[in-house]
Amino acid sequence: MFFKRFTAVLMVVLLASFTANARQIDVSQMTEEQLVAYAKKIHEKAITLDTHVDIGGFPYATPLRDPGSEDYRAKCTLPKMEQGGMDGVFLAVYIGQDSCNTAGYRRAFENAMGKFDAIHRLTGFMHPDRCELAVTPDDVERIAKTGKRVIMIGIENGYPIGTDLSNIEWFYKLGARYITLSHNGHNQICDSCNPSPRLGDEETKHNGLSEFGKQVVAEMNRLGIIADVSHIAPQSFWDLIEVTKAPIMATHSACRALTDNSRNLDDEQLKALAKNGGSIQVVPMSGFIRKATPERDEAIEALNKEFNLPTGRAARRALQELTEAKRAEYDAKMQEIDEKFPTVPTDVKVFVDHIDHAVEVAGIDHVGIGTDFDGGAGVPGFNDHSEALNVTVELVRRGYSEEDIIKIWGGNLLRVWREVEKVAAELQKGVRN
Repeated sequence: MFFKRFTAVLMVVLLASFTANARQIDVSQMTEEQLVAYAKKIHEKAITLDTHVDIGGFPYATPLRDPGSEDYRAKCTLPKMEQGGMDGVFLAVYIGQDSCNTAGYRRAFENAMGKFDAIHRLTGFMHPDRCELAVTPDDVERIAKTGKRVIMIGIENGYPIGTDLSNIEWFYKLGARYITLSHNGHNQICDSCNPSPRLGDEETKHNGLSEFGKQVVAEMNRLGIIADVSHIAPQSFWDLIEVTKAPIMATHSACRALTDNSRNLDDEQLKALAKNGGSIQVVPMSGFIRKATPERDEAIEALNKEFNLPTGRAARRALQELTEAKRAEYDAKMQEIDEKFPTVPTDVKVFVDHIDHAVEVAGIDHVGIGTDFDGGAGVPGFNDHSEALNVTVELVRRGYSEEDIIKIWGGNLLRVWREVEKVAAELQKGVRN
């Protein structure tokens, strides 16, 4: 009797220990073939979702740019999703920032309508046998079971809302389920983490969310649209945390503690995101996840100052304006920096380093994947959707459990989405203030 009780207690302790350390899987005894085979089983079981993929303009989802064709040279296509075991993607209705005036808002709205039309052409007319539009988490699960690819819609930049809150409901009816509040450049909703020199932006326009922006967030909460913080300024983030009634998401960002880029979230933001119930969807964008020493960054900053160049992306544009002799001089000095302070090449392992850090700081329930494919992202080993399995293999190699990997690949996104829907239902019924 004593032995049976001791065994039962021991099993409970071991089970609790395993649950508390769900990431710890001993793969050291597996051959590479066994590890990959194990990863494939998990990959096939998971609902693999990507929260951010860019599309082109009007030619998208036409014979000129057919996402169903093997010949379409994009990182996200139906054939590549099928090859890589990717179940679904959020296609972005991306609108670049321009002037915040009546004419600018009108053009932005019209451009957004064109991209909505393109996505609906894809699912409704071009390839309804291979993909389908999802507007709820239940839709996602249902469509994934059929073997079709799941297509979802997000809006990158709230700029096309203009100053008319009713546009948000119109976008919702067209299928939008998240809105990135800003892009590069401040808009009428909030400050961006990347002010636009072209638009004459100063460091801040609203010091965070504008009063109109707070109304936008309230309407998004009411409808069930996720607020996306990728691209917004830190103060905009903290204002959003304060006013939102629903979980939020960073659809394509990385960790600032590992790579000091304005588009990344620092540890305090990651902790706040977790407390809010939201998720960071880590992006395999080389510039956002690269490993560079502070000495290299300081050397490049000093070089840019020497040539009177701005910092960040604007430096690349300004380089084009240098004389041929000055550009040659700059390139020679940049080569010296490369030799003295080399960067570590980015690859799928560096990408998963950022997933690791986000998990350690925010927790396993608050991390996912958002590639920004066809928007400049992609690293060796995960450069398009056909290579998605490589991410799962690397997660297995690092000891993540099946349950953890399923959460990262789509489970956490669906949880956030369902909670946002729940908040919207409560607000519409008047249950929640």
